[in-house]
Amino acid sequence: MVLSDRTAVKSALRGQRIETPSWAFANSGTRFKVFPQAGVPRTAQEKIADAATVHRFTGAAPSVALHIPWDWVDDFAALGRYAEDLGIRIGAINTNVFQDEDYKLGSVTNPDPGVRRKATDHLLEAIAIMDTTGSRDLKLWFSDGINYPGQDDIRDRQDRLAEALHETYDRLGADQRMLLEYKLFEPAFYATDIPDWGTSYAHCLELGEKATVCIDTGHHAPGTNIEFIVAFLLRAGKLGAFDFNSRFYADDDLMVGAADPFQLFRIMYEIVRGGALDPAYGINFMLDQCHNIEAKIPAIIRSVMNVQEATAKALLVDRDALRAAQRAGNVLEANAVLMDAYNTDVRPLLAEVRAEAGLDPDPIAAYHRSGYQEKIVADRAGGQQAGWGA
Repeated sequence: MVLSDRTAVKSALRGQRIETPSWAFANSGTRFKVFPQAGVPRTAQEKIADAATVHRFTGAAPSVALHIPWDWVDDFAALGRYAEDLGIRIGAINTNVFQDEDYKLGSVTNPDPGVRRKATDHLLEAIAIMDTTGSRDLKLWFSDGINYPGQDDIRDRQDRLAEALHETYDRLGADQRMLLEYKLFEPAFYATDIPDWGTSYAHCLELGEKATVCIDTGHHAPGTNIEFIVAFLLRAGKLGAFDFNSRFYADDDLMVGAADPFQLFRIMYEIVRGGALDPAYGINFMLDQCHNIEAKIPAIIRSVMNVQEATAKALLVDRDALRAAQRAGNVLEANAVLMDAYNTDVRPLLAEVRAEAGLDPDPIAAYHRSGYQEKIVADRAGGQQAGWGA
């Protein structure tokens, strides 16, 4: 790598931004069990303090996504100011239309118009919170679906979904947008109403330019070529965000890059190749994870570092050599160019970038030395710990 290339790579890495999720700092886990941990936040403010700590040690996580009503406060303007005082800002506002008893048969696709109205009103409420906090992104995920053939009319459910999305879309401000997530299955096992990127993409096309697809990297069938989806949506101008996480089998929300770091590298290469790494492009690179048996803050720091390492390797791909091999039909050489970049140890490069930014080259070690974990364990004794239900 020549000096000019190294300088460009370091500049791109310094500008990378990764959004952390408030709920990942709380008690979270699986359907089997949630194991509580000492020092877990009890309030939205304590979650933001933890998110600010991640940014302090990584320099790459200046925003935190909120989940409503888990992060409900009486004064969201004050919450936004609190985040700013700690050096970060409020990011995407995530809605919750899957936990209330009313949503047993769905939310915006429920056959009961009263339930649909309740769910849509919640989506509109989230936009009001965006207005107050200055958030740009409304993130929508629906657990809606059916478990048995004949349980409900599949076409009717798509019509109900479209109606709710249109009403929500029309409420967005000029500088706001919708991020529409999808999931192959869970909790609906026969037909999920937004099961894949194509369904999300089709609804976003119908809605307009402020509607974009959110790719959750854990929400696909085994073997799915996620980088193809990334490339397609970038080409169409419809990729708005990621929910970065990993899965090994059916469930997701493990640390990003834990299951398949090579896949994460391939995804980030398509981002780099598409010119979408720069924050000005508009992609929101969010984490969406739960940490059940691992310590919360170190796990999130590790995820940020994993994304940074995959990005650094993607930036090191010799794109001229790759394009030449591709045009010549040289299959082995093209693959070798990618593998050379992937097999590069980029940790010294990232340590250098951090040191030049005034950060500790090893964020995990710096966090453990800081005493922050011991402080929050002592300070947060008592009270109601935050979790998926609060």
